[in-house]
Amino acid sequence: MVQAYRFALDPNAVQERALRSHCGAARAAYNWAVAWVTASWWQRRAEETYGIGEEQLTEWRPWSLPSLRKAFNEAKKTDPRFAPWWEENSKEAYSTGLANAAAAFDNYAKSKNGKRRGKRMGAPRFKVKRKARLACRFTTGTIRVEDGRHVALPRLGTIRTHEPTVKLLARLQAGTARILSATVRHERGRWFASFQVEVKRDLERVARPEAAVGVDLGVKSLAALADSTGEIRAVPNPKHYDGALKLLRRASRTVSRRRGPDRRTGRKPSRRWEKANAARNKIHHRVANLREDALHKLTTALAAEYGTIVIEDLNVAGMLKNRRLARRVADAGFGEIRRLLGCKTRRRHGTRIIMADRWYPSSKTCSGCGAVKAKLPLHVRTYECDVCGLVIDRDDNAGLNLVALAATGTTGTGVAGDRDTSQVSKPRGADRKTRTTRRGHKTTEGRAGGVIPVPRGKEARDRPQAEALMLW
Repeated sequence: MVQAYRFALDPNAVQERALRSHCGAARAAYNWAVAWVTASWWQRRAEETYGIGEEQLTEWRPWSLPSLRKAFNEAKKTDPRFAPWWEENSKEAYSTGLANAAAAFDNYAKSKNGKRRGKRMGAPRFKVKRKARLACRFTTGTIRVEDGRHVALPRLGTIRTHEPTVKLLARLQAGTARILSATVRHERGRWFASFQVEVKRDLERVARPEAAVGVDLGVKSLAALADSTGEIRAVPNPKHYDGALKLLRRASRTVSRRRGPDRRTGRKPSRRWEKANAARNKIHHRVANLREDALHKLTTALAAEYGTIVIEDLNVAGMLKNRRLARRVADAGFGEIRRLLGCKTRRRHGTRIIMADRWYPSSKTCSGCGAVKAKLPLHVRTYECDVCGLVIDRDDNAGLNLVALAATGTTGTGVAGDRDTSQVSKPRGADRKTRTTRRGHKTTEGRAGGVIPVPRGKEARDRPQAEALMLW
């Protein structure tokens, strides 16, 4: 299997400048690729307004990675934006930006042609220096773990790590792991090195392979766990952000009283503002680290204990639009719990995970008789069945309904991923989908400006780009 080993770094001043230079080079290469490709788009659009025929228009510029690399290698030696300093960084820095640009254009084309799921993507835009994330990926060159406290990267040399790397080093020395690539990233005020490693590892047996558990996520309690034996237990919500609100208010008040930056007038921030802002960011980073640690512990315990896990397919993006629940939902990390469970159950333990349909009424359905309520507001925390008279906590009731789906997960129950799901009507007759357009707006097949075909690649190993693409 392929997994990542991430270690915090402790670079010195020279190494940190080199890290920032490599990440800046990746951003500059990305912006160059976006400008180089879109220049032909705008040129063709201008020529069409002059009445020029299709055959005489400017040729399309392909955005495949080999084409971008070839064009960039020719431009970097003469372009004044790159000629004075491009030799200071590794070639992998520029390849990182070009690869990201090629992926962005591919995602844009697939989204326009209806081949990409999710929210519609727009055309790639330039990365601003003050907002862009600092990241650079290395795929060739010297990439190794020196000893228990150092790693080596191309052109950056040997960098000391903040934490020991003995877990990865032991596997490399035993011959059960092979490093594929390395990515350096700056986040939460610290530099990290993430190694993509191909590992030879056997699946770990879970403690209760025959047992199933239903996980109902919530805000009052982080998760209500109901297993197939009838045991129900609640995982309390740590609420790390609420615990740090008092400190954040005080730190934000201090920042507001300092002379900060002003982009309108070009005013630079004062040293006192930078110091106060760093102190406030430190609180945010601590909250994020505590939340990540708690979610990892919860998902690891679930994946190591049960053979089947049933979880809901929640519309987290829609929940975050509710101003009364957005802060609580974001602090709980519903989306991260689902992602971690998907990784750990599939790669580490090989257990089965079932995604209940987004419209499955787990909270409105009686776990005793199966009756479904028409409405159940959020402020009603106790479920009372009008048919059989069952009285139970609504979260516990939802957990019992979810774990019941594990027994019928292969016969078609409206569960996502089920073989017979497409042939079975959804629970309570829900036939609507998550809204993808704003109210009052209708989706159309085309936009103003007509259909512009995507150019076919000419370079070696170019991906075919012959389908029509809506640009305007």
